[in-house]
Amino acid sequence: MSVLVLAGIGLLTGLTTVLFGFGGGFVTVPVIVWADARLGADAAHVAVATSAVVMIFNACVATVATDRAVLSLLRRSKPLLALLAAGGAIGALATRWTPAFVTQWAFVAYLVATIVDVLVRPGFLHRRAESAVTGSGRGEEAGRIRATLGIPIGATASFLGVGGSVMTVPLLRRLGHDMRTATTLANPLTLAVATPALVLFGAENAGSPASAGVFLYGPVDLGAAAALLAGALPVIVVMRRRPPRISDWLHAWSYLALLVLVTATMAVLSLGDA
Repeated sequence: MSVLVLAGIGLLTGLTTVLFGFGGGFVTVPVIVWADARLGADAAHVAVATSAVVMIFNACVATVATDRAVLSLLRRSKPLLALLAAGGAIGALATRWTPAFVTQWAFVAYLVATIVDVLVRPGFLHRRAESAVTGSGRGEEAGRIRATLGIPIGATASFLGVGGSVMTVPLLRRLGHDMRTATTLANPLTLAVATPALVLFGAENAGSPASAGVFLYGPVDLGAAAALLAGALPVIVVMRRRPPRISDWLHAWSYLALLVLVTATMAVLSLGDA
């Protein structure tokens, strides 16, 4: 039954990858904490590592299927991508020495802060017309995330297992992008964060035997990752070919609603482990 549930959640991560730029970590961390609760305190660490696997596959497929014109907005962002990768490695290393309960509650705290931020500060729920990106020239320059933010974004995202979209989408939104562009660009940025994190996670005790009925490769739950990807990848391919039509306003509010839902879910799971 848990495999079917995970596949169903995988379908949801496919939807969130396309609609919100979430490669999977945003949804999969609390789900894997629940599915691997029998691992006790190690469940959060396994969830973050498994999330990196799901994110990198989802983000890779979504990026390959993305319109080249949209990806061209990142053509001058090599320094940012490099620093995101460096930050991703730092965050992955930090999780190895951090107690699981700290990771769980840090995840909740960050999402709460993000919810407050998008509600209180202008520029996310209602994009101001004067800040809109034109797609070329000065507008393109203004619409890029500063490279110096790469390390803090990458480190925080990798440490929490959220991939980076929870940070980059609000940033891109306030830089003037509409929701469709902001969420689309979040996928290649997620790849930059998740790839080094995945390499480091995979290096931890590779080939670990099953633990409490969970088959682990290092700290990665291979069964959960496979079930999640089986549900997600077909959805990503189909939705990239036939993207849904949704107003920018509704898109932004749906993003916020999902933030609230996942925050509440993770808080409940964390309280249950206390």
